[in-house]
This record gives sequence, structure tokens and C-alpha cells, in this order.
Amino acid sequence: MSIKKTILISLALGCGFISCKQKNKTVFSNQKILTTDNENSTSLEDVKNLPYFNTSDFTPTWTSNNDKVKKFHKISAFKFINQLGEEITNNTFKGSIYIANFFFTSCPSICIKLTSNMHQLQEMYSNDNEIKLLSHSVYPSFDTVDVLNEYAKRHNIDSKKWHLVTGEKEKIYKMAREAYFADDVFKTTNDESRFIHTENLILVDKKGHIRGVYKGTSPKEILRIQRHIEILKKEN
Repeated sequence: MSIKKTILISLALGCGFISCKQKNKTVFSNQKILTTDNENSTSLEDVKNLPYFNTSDFTPTWTSNNDKVKKFHKISAFKFINQLGEEITNNTFKGSIYIANFFFTSCPSICIKLTSNMHQLQEMYSNDNEIKLLSHSVYPSFDTVDVLNEYAKRHNIDSKKWHLVTGEKEKIYKMAREAYFADDVFKTTNDESRFIHTENLILVDKKGHIRGVYKGTSPKEILRIQRHIEILKKEN
């Protein structure tokens, strides 16, 4: 596998892990962008670590300084209820790498693809207890525990690995906007009344830091997540 082009960039460009609407896909290494015409041909030979994302514009921050990392943005404390009626908190994901997203069970559009791609991740890591999945309902008044449980059964969701959670709408929306930076429109409008509908998948490391953001409706992005998870596993 070959790299078509290696371009040195300044950190100020900061497009993050989201594709910048250009023809080629990108994978970031330390102060480099590795660019390829074909997602499957990207080599990660030179990629040693992933950046941290501390702000809603997803500007990447590169560092291996532990003192600096301690001050970085983390997913704030939360408490929700999953499809089995179990309480789910930060401790549920302690020592785990996890992928989070936001959805609702009656969504007729992007949530179908999101669930399909999250299910692919579930199958990839079915025997890996280090990896977990977390889906927050943005329509909690409808998505009760019973509704989530039925949805989980319908989509063959492993409740030990993949938690579908519901709770108070205000708390879920606060998490989406302030912890995961998942509401793109809110960043410009500050309209708290609008419905959250995002296709982002967010990769969170074992210490609660955001390490990647992906277009969750794209199957190719699932392969990127898989590669980035392997990088995270090698971190000390």
C-alpha cells in the first residue's frame, strides 16, 4: 500500500477528523495529513497517535505531554438508563474505548444507516471487551426503556456491548452540545429549542477524551474507526 502524498500542515488549519468536503479522504498523523484517493489504500505506517479534540470546531491538538492532556476536554459525568432498565454512567465505560452517537428509534432517514454501521462495529468487536458502543436517544419522551428494548431486539443489538440510553431531554441535549460537540447547527444559532439530528460518530478514549469524529452514515468511515481504535490501544 502506498501513500499518494504527504503534506506538512500547521496546526492552525485544523480540519479535524471530519472530511473537509474534498475529493480525497484524509487520515491525520502527527503534524501530517496522509492523503489517498482510495480509503482502503491508506497506510498507517507513520501514524503513531491520534489528536485530541477540545473545542466544538474540532480543531486537533497534538501532544504526548501528560500534564497538558490532564487539562484537556473530557466527556462530563452522566447518568442515563439503557434498554434493559440499567443505570449507565461514566463508570460503565471506565477502562474502555467507546464510540458514541445520537439517534431516535422512529427516525426514517440517517439513523437507519447509523444503526447499521454501529452494528458493524459491534460485530467487529464482538469478542473484544475493551470496546463499547453508546447511542443516546434525542427523542426520550418516545424512546422509553421498552421502546429501546424492542429496537435492540429488532436490530440484534448486544446489550452487554452496546447501550441505547434514554433520560431527561435537557440532560441528553446538554451532553450532545457541551460534551460531544454533536450539534452543528447549535454552534451557530444557540437555539436550544431545535431538535438534534447528527450523523457524527465520536471516538472516546479510555480517559474520556474525544479522539476522532466521523461521518457515521459512511461505511468507509467505519474502517477508519477500526484503524484508529488500534492506534488508541497502543497508547500507554
